[in-house]
Amino acid sequence: LSSQKLLFLLSLLTLGVSHVVNHFSQCKEFFLKKETPDIRYILKDGNKYKNDYRFATLYDTTNRIPVFSAYKFTGAVKGRPGQAWMIEPDLEGKNSNENMKVTNIQSTNQAVDADNEKNTLHMDRGHLLPCSYTPDIDAKKSTFTLTNAVPQASSFNQVSWRKMECSVRKFLENNCIDANRNLQAYLVTGAVPGNNYLNNKVNIPSSMWNAFCCYNSNKKEWIAQGYWGENDQSVNPSLITLKDLEEELATGYSTNPNPVKVFPDECPRNVKDIKRKRRQVKEDEGEKGGKEPRTEMDDCCEEDECDCDCDEM
Repeated sequence: LSSQKLLFLLSLLTLGVSHVVNHFSQCKEFFLKKETPDIRYILKDGNKYKNDYRFATLYDTTNRIPVFSAYKFTGAVKGRPGQAWMIEPDLEGKNSNENMKVTNIQSTNQAVDADNEKNTLHMDRGHLLPCSYTPDIDAKKSTFTLTNAVPQASSFNQVSWRKMECSVRKFLENNCIDANRNLQAYLVTGAVPGNNYLNNKVNIPSSMWNAFCCYNSNKKEWIAQGYWGENDQSVNPSLITLKDLEEELATGYSTNPNPVKVFPDECPRNVKDIKRKRRQVKEDEGEKGGKEPRTEMDDCCEEDECDCDCDEM
């Protein structure tokens, strides 16, 4: 990646404007303690929609995929907006301060929707910042920029990755309450470039990852964990420690011997099994055989609307 061109995208989601910048100084609010992930060699960018910054993206214009999107979770509303996929005009070097827009005109530095349509590899447009994590309709719309999406194996995107997003969201809602009784958590979701391309243009990531960190004021402790999964059909992302995730990223992004640091030191590196409540689930009425009730995690959401409302195939 050291030879690749990467740009910081500030997602300013209130007018659909995206700013290409050389650093994240304009959108540090999306990073815990205003400290950006330390992934050497990478450039950064921020996205703006309706004059408000909504999240930050580090974009790889060589592979035409985002490296990661960073965002702050403060709660979410349900529903999918009627929004087509957009591109970031500023990535084409025009410095136009132009709004995000829908177009299929081929671009030099980024993917357009035509690059993803009717592909034979069963790849979806997979959100990094999930639409289902956003607090209002404008924020939802702002996630529909292709600088916030990667080619993701369809069953991985629609099944196991979606369930992980649902589970994490519910965990954050129940555990990330700060001293002011506000819901607040910081997340970074990214993709590691692979060796294959969609339509000979857009890189298909080999792996995808997710990490969060927040302060639990009830327990008076910091909570952090990571997820890592190969971008392949029917793969389940693995729950891993933040330390293990950072080691995977150092290998995946070829930064060794330089370490990768996703979050500040406050976030625990070696805690994996965060205690989660279980609940008893009765079998469907009418099911025969006298099966015993089963249990599942209290934050499971197989039937939840979650990202099936928002993600795009």
